[in-house]
Amino acid sequence: MALGNILGYATGAYSGWYWIFPFTVTPSCSISCANLKSAFLLDIIILVITTYITVASVQEPQSFGGDEAEHPGTEQEAFLWELFGSFRYFTLPVWMVLIVTALTWIGWFPFILFDTDWMGREIYRGSPDNPEATQSYHDGVRMGSFGLMLNSVLLGFTSVVLEKLCRKWGAGLVWGVSNILMALCFVAMLVITYVAKNMDYPPSGVPPTGIVIASLVVFTILGAPLAITYSIPYAMAASRVENLGLGQGLAMGILNLAIVIPQVIVSLGSGPWDQLFGGGNAPAFAVAAGASFIGGLVAILGLPRARIGSSRRRGGAHNR
Repeated sequence: MALGNILGYATGAYSGWYWIFPFTVTPSCSISCANLKSAFLLDIIILVITTYITVASVQEPQSFGGDEAEHPGTEQEAFLWELFGSFRYFTLPVWMVLIVTALTWIGWFPFILFDTDWMGREIYRGSPDNPEATQSYHDGVRMGSFGLMLNSVLLGFTSVVLEKLCRKWGAGLVWGVSNILMALCFVAMLVITYVAKNMDYPPSGVPPTGIVIASLVVFTILGAPLAITYSIPYAMAASRVENLGLGQGLAMGILNLAIVIPQVIVSLGSGPWDQLFGGGNAPAFAVAAGASFIGGLVAILGLPRARIGSSRRRGGAHNR
């Protein structure tokens, strides 16, 4: 995943695709539009190739046959009833995992939605709606993509050392500290926004180097919490739900609810929330910082800190 993210964000940060695919430049599609169109074209090609490889190489046994066709309703329980009915079996540690997951993703979605837009608008002072500021906005978006590429580099490195961190500190503490680090990064973005807003830019409109470097550092640091968000919640949810005899597949479905519901809330509410405070991305990032910090405290105080190595020696006692 980290390698794919690095290549993908590098594609978005490169501004010379229109030289490689000159047919993408048209009277109605400028250079920035042509670069975006070229990235989408590469995306389509890669998806077609990977889909073909998957379909051609993976052999799956068919789950339907004559017996099931004759008895289509035998011993099949409604999935939604099974999903929501399982809530009554949840123990406190399971609810804690779901609560921290929801708070974590309330923190992540504003950043995922507005990261490059923040760089283009707040740091480079561009606007996609103003023809005079369009180029500055596109420059900021490309710099944001470069920052996300650096983010993915740290994500990959963190994924390598994550098991050792969990063995040493415990998964709950690692998750909580990562959420607090997220909150600090979002607060840093608010500070950078305030400083950039009150600085005098040169006549060229290019932001000061220090502001750009600070923004890239924040983007990069967020790669470590993102790696933890991609792994620890799923492992903790699967182990605790499986201990209740509900199955890991059901655990993933339940955990996805704790991700999707915050996504819907942020997607529907972030725009009106930003407009309530005069526009810009700062209000959404303030909510993200608060949710991440609360999630970190809940993880540190409410999740078990059992270390992987010791829990294995106790025969899985960390699933208490």
